[in-house]
Amino acid sequence: MTNNATAPNASRNASLAPGTEFELHFTDLLANGQAVARASGFVVFCFGPLPGERARVRITVRKATYAVAELLQLVETSPERVEPFCRVFGTCGGCQTQHLSYDAQLRWKRDLVREALERIGDLTNVSIAETIGSPAARSYRNKVALVVDRHLRDTAVGFYRARSHEVVPIDECPIVAPQLSEYIGRLAAPADAALTALLAEARHVIARSASRGDAVVSVTTETASAGLERNAQGVVDALPGAVGLVNTYDLASANAIAGRRARVLAGSETIEEEIGGIRYRVSPSSFFQINVAIVGRIFACIERDLADARRVVDLYCGMGTFSLLFARLGARVSGVEESRRAIDEARSNALLNDLESRASFTARRADEWVRSLAGRSALATCDLVFLDPPRKGSDEVTLQAVAGARVSRIGYLSCDPATLARDLRALVANGYALRGVQPFDMFPQTGHVETLVVLERER
Repeated sequence: MTNNATAPNASRNASLAPGTEFELHFTDLLANGQAVARASGFVVFCFGPLPGERARVRITVRKATYAVAELLQLVETSPERVEPFCRVFGTCGGCQTQHLSYDAQLRWKRDLVREALERIGDLTNVSIAETIGSPAARSYRNKVALVVDRHLRDTAVGFYRARSHEVVPIDECPIVAPQLSEYIGRLAAPADAALTALLAEARHVIARSASRGDAVVSVTTETASAGLERNAQGVVDALPGAVGLVNTYDLASANAIAGRRARVLAGSETIEEEIGGIRYRVSPSSFFQINVAIVGRIFACIERDLADARRVVDLYCGMGTFSLLFARLGARVSGVEESRRAIDEARSNALLNDLESRASFTARRADEWVRSLAGRSALATCDLVFLDPPRKGSDEVTLQAVAGARVSRIGYLSCDPATLARDLRALVANGYALRGVQPFDMFPQTGHVETLVVLERER
């Protein structure tokens, strides 16, 4: 799925001006869901076709080195094509690959990791395990963030269109947990005065559910909402399983999903989730993985490959998801995270699990901490550094500090193959070798892939 494409039916000298129609052969699929072909020396991107398919398309945009097209008709289809199960697939920007069979999605995501390691990391002949799939390829998300759109005749809730701030109205979502999908339906057609009042001021509605059926809801408004406060209990009562309502406000930007300030209007701001025997209290704003089943599978791989670590530094530790696993396995853990709120949650979760004596947490940027006296001391004495950075990856200062301390093993959990490949290239150049690359499908039906890499120091 990652080879270059050609277009036998497109003349080398043919125009690719907007409106031009071609029949093209597609052989690649990008993480954003666009298929790739070539015509007249240009790369052509088009959403809808799959690798191996031939399609008639119309050029909509032409740039200096590439063009964008819209799908007109599939001429030859791939045996890996399936019927999308969501009626707004292709319009809503949430999913990219519902038209690709799930087995093929898993193979494709492994290819995305391999291509990034080779192209960006200059890492060839790397053994990459088959992608570990999600037990549920739909109804797996434990969190939903809805946009409230009052520009239409009737107020609507939905998700953004791909690469746009235009809202696609929805009344259900087959990707989120059924409980959360029911919330969408109730908000899309409110039969309750409290929900109508909620929509009158809300910019975003965020809800998170737990496996046992509890859920907590957060409503984002520009300022603290008196109307939402008056109707808070009614909102909770109108959403089955809801145990609390939070109002966030004071937005950092016009597009902010949650505000900088929060107040609990009814019930609790947290729910409890359990993974591998570890309990976590989480809120709608917590940095907590959205697919609990896959986190359990990541836990299993960590227990298989890294369970013997005795002193662990967990950088970008968030609310302590993996710190607490290492602590439960018997290690002493130093967790570092720049978000003070996340560190407060990590400490609370350590107490919840009676692991506070084995896990300590510091609220500080990773690159600052590794240069501090405490950071240098911890790196000098640990036998494992675990990295779980945001999509942008780690940074040169942090990676150089880890390599300079000659830490014997590194575990790197990444949500972006490109930044993973960049960072692995730096670590390999500093004496580390890849001992395991394991992709996970945290986000079925999308182009996102989670990857756990184990590195050992060679020199």
